[in-house]
Amino acid sequence: MFEAQLEKASTLKKIIDAVKDLVTDAPFDCSENAICLQAMDASHVALVSLKLSIDLFEAYRCDRTVSLGLNLTNVSKALKCANNDDVCILRFTDHDQDNVTFAFHDVAKTKTQEITIKLMDIDSEQLGIPDQKYAATIEMSSAEFAKTCRDISQFTDSVTIAAVKGGVTFSGKGDTGSNVVTYNGETDAENSDALITFEINENVTSTFSIKYMLMFAKASGLSDRVRLSLSEGVPVVVEFKINEDSGFLRYYLAPKIDEDADMD
Repeated sequence: MFEAQLEKASTLKKIIDAVKDLVTDAPFDCSENAICLQAMDASHVALVSLKLSIDLFEAYRCDRTVSLGLNLTNVSKALKCANNDDVCILRFTDHDQDNVTFAFHDVAKTKTQEITIKLMDIDSEQLGIPDQKYAATIEMSSAEFAKTCRDISQFTDSVTIAAVKGGVTFSGKGDTGSNVVTYNGETDAENSDALITFEINENVTSTFSIKYMLMFAKASGLSDRVRLSLSEGVPVVVEFKINEDSGFLRYYLAPKIDEDADMD
């Protein structure tokens, strides 16, 4: 038996909306401590890592570890049937191992709705993510991150992030023009109200697909802040915390390779 109850369906709606365009089918690994998801996109360029800790839930029961393979489009359809303030209960029972149930009820408990979704057989392979010390860590407003990605995407399909001691630059250049956004923010990472804060151990410049960054920015509704961790030649980590420390949604994106540099 597995059952997890969220106070508001809107939390799960935001999570699924932030992942479903990147990953079609995903295994939700449920244990006594958390629900975790780890999956690559079809192009094997980006990795999604989700953790929902037990304290995020109003009630949580997991008698044994179970992996729930779900089509995220179908999950999204189920969640659209719920009002944002509805209580959301995710349920899997041993006597029906082919399905998972999404149950919703309003705050007044005058209406209950149950939607059953077929489970899929998905290989649940945990890709070991090594601990990495990053050259630069940037924390910024999630809304500002989303706007910057949208602004850069008007002119190019790539965004270059340059982090130096004096500031952080997001830039892009295409056939019709270019856009450069520069932040001379607070270097004090403790200032949570600042538009952007950063800690630069060494200068770093990397280029990424703006298409993927726009997908990541869809998670902005989950958290007021986003953290970007950068080092030369390794994937950037774009992290949104869920309910402070009750979970996280992390995206890993490989940098674009400079083909001209390789030819040299």
